[in-house]
Amino acid sequence: MQYPRDTLQSRSATALGDVRLAASASGLVGLWFDGQRHLPAQLDGPGAWPAADDDSHPVLRVAALQVQQYLLGSRMQFDLPLDLSGGTPFQQAVWRALLAIPRGSTISYGALARQVGNPAAVRAVAAAVGRNPVCVVVPCHRVLGSSGALTGYAGGLPRKAALLRLEAAASQALLV
Repeated sequence: MQYPRDTLQSRSATALGDVRLAASASGLVGLWFDGQRHLPAQLDGPGAWPAADDDSHPVLRVAALQVQQYLLGSRMQFDLPLDLSGGTPFQQAVWRALLAIPRGSTISYGALARQVGNPAAVRAVAAAVGRNPVCVVVPCHRVLGSSGALTGYAGGLPRKAALLRLEAAASQALLV
């Protein structure tokens, strides 16, 4: 992944654990749970992205609030500018397709591969889903195995299950 040079980061506590947020001038470039797989090296150590001063980056501030609200069930969708330019064109196509999966719905990796116009690329689609840099907001947790089983989630299967339960409960509440 190639992230913009102007990327800043922050931390936020959520109902599913602490998250790291990263944003450029163009939008949110990352949202990762602490300890999840595929964390960018720029979160810690030498060459780390600078931390945003409190309330100095409006995208980080709004993203933290919206994620907290979403995970508490008081927000149904996100209204955030996204900057997904760090991925390859194929990854970006997969991530855009993820954004089209409605809340409370799921899709298989095979069906997602067909949606992006490459039905034979199921493994490549799965790899792109696994490298989604903006978890929760770009809903990679809505992708299941062909049998409907929960399969890999960089943030951990317990979080994936919790997100799907949250969304199913909210969808049922809207029908009542």
